[in-house]
Amino acid sequence: MRIGHSQVDSQLGDFEGNLAKVVAGLERAERERVEIVSFPECFLTGYPDTEEVARRDAFTVDSTKAMRVLDATSRFEPVVIVGFNELRGPDLFNTVLIAHKGHLLGTYSKCTAYQKFHKQGREFPVFEHHGVKFGVVICSDGGFIEPTRLLALQGAKIVFAPHFNYIDKAGLIGHFMKVRADHTARAVENSVYFVRGNNVSLGKEECITRYDGVGYGDSYIMDPHGEILVQSRRHVEDFLFADIDPTIADRSWGVGRSMWSAHEFGQQLLKLASQQP
Repeated sequence: MRIGHSQVDSQLGDFEGNLAKVVAGLERAERERVEIVSFPECFLTGYPDTEEVARRDAFTVDSTKAMRVLDATSRFEPVVIVGFNELRGPDLFNTVLIAHKGHLLGTYSKCTAYQKFHKQGREFPVFEHHGVKFGVVICSDGGFIEPTRLLALQGAKIVFAPHFNYIDKAGLIGHFMKVRADHTARAVENSVYFVRGNNVSLGKEECITRYDGVGYGDSYIMDPHGEILVQSRRHVEDFLFADIDPTIADRSWGVGRSMWSAHEFGQQLLKLASQQP
């Protein structure tokens, strides 16, 4: 299977302009025979750090804007994964929609959202395309063990991780190192392909009002052994893809390390966790 990511710069509040970049990315994906392609976190709306602006541009999954996304992407063969600020009743979620040829396959909402106005997602759906199962985590979700493990235990062979990074310059190198280590661990411990699908900021990021940062890009596709198969250029919009072998499987202990570890140590972990202050 060939999978990819479109590393592009979203514009705050410019739904039509951002959707046009999704269409352009799908045109490229189709030319390159990519079967599943992701776009950055909150790409359709931008990722503002204030609730007022987030609510202004957010939309529901049954809204006119959502229908525009399905209509605009319906003529393309690749599955599309793209993020937005989602309204769900009174709540705001950091969500991606997954669609194929104009049909909504489902959504996933970030489970470690650190904007206080985002409600935490607690569902971990797995999707299937051409016989290959895949799932999604969003940005900081990939820094925790359980979200990716929950997908792998349901049979996911690929985990897409759309990001929106605009990193404070003082912590840039530390962030770079920590993210690489997290993603290597998630790929290896679960024997999955891990797609770090970042954004890029081509100028000062208008979404972020509290600090001056860098949106440097650095998207990549990592294999189940922790090796980077392909990575983007930094500080520019880019498109990357790789051919993967979804038949690679971890048969440690006959069931795979994640399943065995969860079965053997899960109760002890819960007991110890319950004793923590």
